[in-house]
Amino acid sequence: MPSNDPIIDFASAVAAELGADAITIGDEVLDRYGEHTLPGPDVRPGAVAYPDSTAAVQTLVRLANRFRVQLYPISNGQNIGLGTRSPVRPGQVVVDLGRRMNRILEVNEELGYCVLEPGVSFRAMHDELRRRESRLMISPTAGPSQGSILANALDKGGGSGAYADHFGMSCGMEVVLGNGDVIRTGDGSLAGDAHPNWHVSKYSFGPMLDGLFSQSNFGIVTRMGMWLMPRPPHIEPFFFTFPDDEDLAGIIDRIRPLKQTNFVPTLIRATNDLYLLSSAATHPEYAASGGARTLSDEGRAALRREYGLGAWTVSGALYGASREAVEPQLERVARHFLALGKGRRIPLDEAERIGPLHIAINSNTGVPTDSELKMLGWRPGGGAIWLSAGSPVVGEVVNGFQRKARRICEDHGLEYLLSNVCGARFARSVHAILYNREDAAETARADACYRALGELFASSGVFVGRAPTMYHGFHQAQRMPEFVRACSSIKAALDPNGVIAPGKYGIE
Repeated sequence: MPSNDPIIDFASAVAAELGADAITIGDEVLDRYGEHTLPGPDVRPGAVAYPDSTAAVQTLVRLANRFRVQLYPISNGQNIGLGTRSPVRPGQVVVDLGRRMNRILEVNEELGYCVLEPGVSFRAMHDELRRRESRLMISPTAGPSQGSILANALDKGGGSGAYADHFGMSCGMEVVLGNGDVIRTGDGSLAGDAHPNWHVSKYSFGPMLDGLFSQSNFGIVTRMGMWLMPRPPHIEPFFFTFPDDEDLAGIIDRIRPLKQTNFVPTLIRATNDLYLLSSAATHPEYAASGGARTLSDEGRAALRREYGLGAWTVSGALYGASREAVEPQLERVARHFLALGKGRRIPLDEAERIGPLHIAINSNTGVPTDSELKMLGWRPGGGAIWLSAGSPVVGEVVNGFQRKARRICEDHGLEYLLSNVCGARFARSVHAILYNREDAAETARADACYRALGELFASSGVFVGRAPTMYHGFHQAQRMPEFVRACSSIKAALDPNGVIAPGKYGIE
């Protein structure tokens, strides 16, 4: 008999078709999936489903249409600082793809790619390549190591190394649409079962639909090809540190030619002191003010002296046949940065003794790490929000944003933590807002700080690259209305009943 509760009826139908272990409505599980680190209440789902195949995802979508239930797909739920596992709205059914869809479907050594289900983590892929004694390597993020490779790519996340553009390195998807159809993108769209070019050719016949499924709610991606890089014989991380906040302009202008010529094959990071040091230390002055004030300049200086770092630390890596082969390149990079007249090179053996630099060493050499997550202990209460904006790789522009954003954080009594991830033309500026989520006043300040930063960048014509779930509507409202209407039209065509995550990335 129907219960008149769509979630209960949906869960009963899922259990009948997919088995009792395919869905739960237990309070303890729902509470756990609703948790996050953002400055708002936890967002409790209505149920959690655990499909084990594309066919099972199809069943969930079909039943969601029947019972008018909203689904919220996740992979491994490691989107910490951006929403973790919680849905964008209360009562949505979290579809946990990572629990049972975690297979590495193919590793092609000859052509350098793998095919993954959503639950394959950076750690799992790294370990599998080592088990195979593969010549290939992954491009991990700075953390967490259990994050999904597929989900990170779809959310336009980045990694380290020459293959750091994870979505750019994806090729060929399988997607369940909101109407229940399954499509394959690229050469996979050919009828039949044999598709030798599916994961090696991006530019197949007709429109390229892959981008529709990044940061959207138009479908549920159940498998994807990812290109892997052949591991160089030698990888040499490098580090330079500079003493003053205002050194950023010169640093950025020095990074640009190294990337435009691809002399440095990895992305180059220019990371400020507290972004690095928050992963190794706790706020030394928090108790004195109860968290109401940002760390003093004296406190910052003391931490920098303790760890041997300056206001900015530059990191990247060079590739070569051996340590000796890359030495001339390394010396050239050193001369290039130190021509600024200040700062110093941190030799690798010294960097290995500085805990906060292990993140860059590991990620640039293809080793997943969880070290950056230690940032959540900088202030008590475990609150964290990530804001990723960016700007052209022009020193004056990047430094101008630094001045204004630093002032906003200080005005809200919060530390300014920034890592500029620089390519040839664009610097993704990753801001970490760390706060005490157990303190209502501090939580309110963190929320206001995020919104002020979002307005700063939008008013300057700069958009965010990723966004926490509770701010999806905030950022969508900053768009031109014609773009918003186009998103809604695509949503209506591919998901006519709106069963896949309405509200995600502001798309209704």
